[in-house]
Parts: sequence; C-alpha cells; structure tokens
Amino acid sequence: MGKISELDMAISDLRKAAAAINDVADTLAEMFSGAATEKAPAKEPPLTLEQVRAVLAEKSRNGHTAEIRALLQKYGAAKLSGIDPVHYKALLAEAEVMKDAT
Repeated sequence: MGKISELDMAISDLRKAAAAINDVADTLAEMFSGAATEKAPAKEPPLTLEQVRAVLAEKSRNGHTAEIRALLQKYGAAKLSGIDPVHYKALLAEAEVMKDAT
C-alpha cells in the first residue's frame, strides 16, 4: 500500500470519527437543552374576563359594590368589559385585599 493510499484511509477514518463526535455532541446538546426547558417555571395562563368577573361579583355581593365601581373607574372603565386585559391581574390584586363585611 502506498503512502497516498494510507493517507487517504487515515483521512477517511478521521472524518468518520469527527462525524461520530459531532453526533454525540448533538445528542448531548439536545438532552441538556431539553432538561433546561423542563425545569423552567411554567408561565401562568392569562386571566380571563370570566375569572375576574367571578371575583368582582363575589366582592360586590359581600358589600363592596362602591369600591368595585371605584376600581373599575381607576382602570378607565365603567364596566369590567371596558378594562384592558393586561390590567386584570392588578385589578384582582386590589380587589382581593378588600375585607368582607360581617
């Protein structure tokens, strides 16, 4: 076997080894990137109009009707349907601190 043919075989072996290493690296990257996304905290789903309405209705039944109206006006609407959904979380946070009348 000539030197050229030995060199050609060595190059071929090196390419096969490089391909195998690349495959292993891809597999490891996939495994670890999948593990990172599994551990990431799940985003909480956005609040719906119905969820907010249920809480506000309960507060209103418990004697907070005027306060609920004031909250709605604070967020720029006379009705809940006029409130931008991006404000639902803050609106609920304020409503939930209202003490129920006993």
